[in-house]
Amino acid sequence: MRIARHIAAIPYSGIRKFFDVAAETEGVISLGVGEPDFYTPWNIREQAIYALEHSRTVYSSNAGLPALRKEIAAFLERKYDLRYDFKSQVLVTVGASEAIDLVLRAVIEPGDEVLVVEPCFVSYKPCVVMAGGTPVVITTRPENQFRVTPEEIQAKITPKTKALLMGYPNNPTGAVLRRGDLQKLAAFLAPRDIIVISDEIYSELTYSERHVSIAAMPGMADKTVVINGFSKAYAMTGWRLGYAAGPEDLIAAMTKIHQYVLMCASTTAQHAGIEALKNSDADVARMRGEYDARRRVMLEGFRAMGLPCFEPLGAFYLFPSIKAAGLSSDEFCIQLLRQEKLAVVPGTAFGQCGEGFVRCSYAYSIESLKEAMCRLGNFVKNM
Repeated sequence: MRIARHIAAIPYSGIRKFFDVAAETEGVISLGVGEPDFYTPWNIREQAIYALEHSRTVYSSNAGLPALRKEIAAFLERKYDLRYDFKSQVLVTVGASEAIDLVLRAVIEPGDEVLVVEPCFVSYKPCVVMAGGTPVVITTRPENQFRVTPEEIQAKITPKTKALLMGYPNNPTGAVLRRGDLQKLAAFLAPRDIIVISDEIYSELTYSERHVSIAAMPGMADKTVVINGFSKAYAMTGWRLGYAAGPEDLIAAMTKIHQYVLMCASTTAQHAGIEALKNSDADVARMRGEYDARRRVMLEGFRAMGLPCFEPLGAFYLFPSIKAAGLSSDEFCIQLLRQEKLAVVPGTAFGQCGEGFVRCSYAYSIESLKEAMCRLGNFVKNM
């Protein structure tokens, strides 16, 4: 067999499948991809242009430009009360996705299990498998606002458990973990020999209260790797710029892999990232306000057409239940695309517990969202 069995067994992304179909169908409105519709703020683009004009295009250090790592450490401290030495505890990566891959490859050995909180971003389980580990799913539910609990974690722990991988604010549900939730998790996890990989890429997109990181909880800083980046908050998806912050030994191991595989992140993007962290808080606040307005339009629309929907408190997705339609998630999405030319993503793309749900992104204009809700309303009414 030419292809490694563990790679051949990994399915293609359920998000991309529907995105590709939608792209080939004329007149489609797609709520499928989690990509901000805003332009990258001008001051960030201008800094990248300046860097190019002044030929700042050589390799950076493997860990990233020291000036950028210093700004990342300062940002994490002022925003989330996290304290890191930028010289040894911060690594700049090619998007947050690379950071997730790196930490898993740095810590997983054959036979290790990684607890994965679902529904979750599509790459979590494949990255565990590609690192040689075994993903063990923890299912969260709308009745508990899709929040993971110590009891759910305890039920899945075995002697082989090496790490816990979770993302809050959550993609696809929009769920968040509040300080009280994190305090309970920390009290449970701190005494245990389990590494926590906390994907916080949507940390700046919360709507009821500021984001809190599990790494800020007592006993958690030395066992948590915080993953974050620039794609979502700063509308910089194509710049591919992320970072990891955590214990020195883990960051050193991740940097070792990173230096052999990718050398460094784009220096142009890194110069832009410095500007983003230093001078773009107002732009982030403006975009967050727009997302909040869109979130309310979508939430009211789902409820008006009788589709139960958990109220998302972070990120820019809704995860309505379509169980009343009597169709599987895949069937619902396929028929909706064919009949109304509206593309959404089956909940099963984010884990089997997503059956009976679909994910809709509201990173689109109000006008597009209103038209999308009309098409969805017609589909539901005529079923």
